[in-house]
Amino acid sequence: MKLVMNEKDVHKIIELAKKSPIEVCGFLLGRKVGNTLTVEEARETRNRLNSPVEFEIDPLEIAEVLDEAEEKGLEIVGIFHSHLKCPPMPSGKDLKGMNLWRNVWLIVTPSGEFRAWTIENGELKELEVEIR
Repeated sequence: MKLVMNEKDVHKIIELAKKSPIEVCGFLLGRKVGNTLTVEEARETRNRLNSPVEFEIDPLEIAEVLDEAEEKGLEIVGIFHSHLKCPPMPSGKDLKGMNLWRNVWLIVTPSGEFRAWTIENGELKELEVEIR
């Protein structure tokens, strides 16, 4: 599987991470065609934990984003968040979340690193990210 994003959205997420003292988070809205997930919009959400080391999105905000995506004919293809002081690899808490939200997890750092992950058959897999 491959994640395709436009440069503007990747830059937007990294800029959010650079400017924030807490982990930023949100959803990647787009479409899945075959083995390709194409992101059409990066939708920021509020980190209700207000924490530099973990994030959580309010269930009401999740419902709002699901409605927005449906109105636009899109689906949630991924979740993004930042790691402020560690590499863009899933933490233990991320892995638990990935088992609940079975889509792509894009993790960025304020320095501009980013990597995409998914869990397939119980195994952590890194996805190719193509920037357009």
